[in-house]
Amino acid sequence: MQPPVRSRGTLVRPDCTLYYEITGDGPGATLIFAHGLGGNHMSWYQQVAHFAPRHRCVAFAHRGFHPSTHLDGGPDPADYAEDLAALIGHLGIGDHVLIAQSMGGWTSLEYALGKPAGLKGVVLAATTGTIDARKIAAAFKPAHAAWEAASGPALAGFAAAGIHPAGGARMAEEQPAVHLLYRHIDDQNAALNKEALRNKLMHARHRAPKELAGVGCPVLMIANDEDMVISPPAMEAVASVNANASFARIARAGHSGYFERPAEFNILVAGFIAGLQAGG
Repeated sequence: MQPPVRSRGTLVRPDCTLYYEITGDGPGATLIFAHGLGGNHMSWYQQVAHFAPRHRCVAFAHRGFHPSTHLDGGPDPADYAEDLAALIGHLGIGDHVLIAQSMGGWTSLEYALGKPAGLKGVVLAATTGTIDARKIAAAFKPAHAAWEAASGPALAGFAAAGIHPAGGARMAEEQPAVHLLYRHIDDQNAALNKEALRNKLMHARHRAPKELAGVGCPVLMIANDEDMVISPPAMEAVASVNANASFARIARAGHSGYFERPAEFNILVAGFIAGLQAGG
């Protein structure tokens, strides 16, 4: 069996250049992967390799993330959705599914709310994007508050122990090579002020949970049971008030379940895509 066709390219934007890779040329809808704050296009290697025999897979590096252009002062997340739309237009992509993790949810949700032609589905992994967790329904607030109380001490413990917050204690202990690889990918963006960018992302959270319905296509929200970065109860709360959304959890996984538990993640995404195809 030959490896899938792979190509690389860049898209020149008015103030930066975006790097992307295309792997596979299968008949299914194009899958577009939007990475999180600790990654870049490489983060999705376990998904691209899995789906490329059946789909065209596009992985890109957000502006400000290597090997896209480094920006003095850091990127503005408000530009992400337009970058994604420009990339999709540049590549002439028709039917497509977005698969976003953490920061990539800001990109994908804002893009999807424009109801672009060809968008068939969105996967939001460990993210609510621009939806404000403080606006969730009262029934979910106690669980979210308990998560918030645990999150701060857990993240402080990770920092003291040299554990990447997007990996978590279990990844570091059970899969040290995977944890190290995550760090290697993150290190490519060592010059980026992550804390400043994180603050920009938090300030961009302004939407109410019900606004997810405005996407106009099916959405799968995947939480990770041991995530100390994004609240699983908040994600479940958002999914619960949107008829177009479904919710799933990955057990024994921290913030980057797609990286830590790729088999479980890929099964969930494959099932979601199969449902989209069955629904026409």
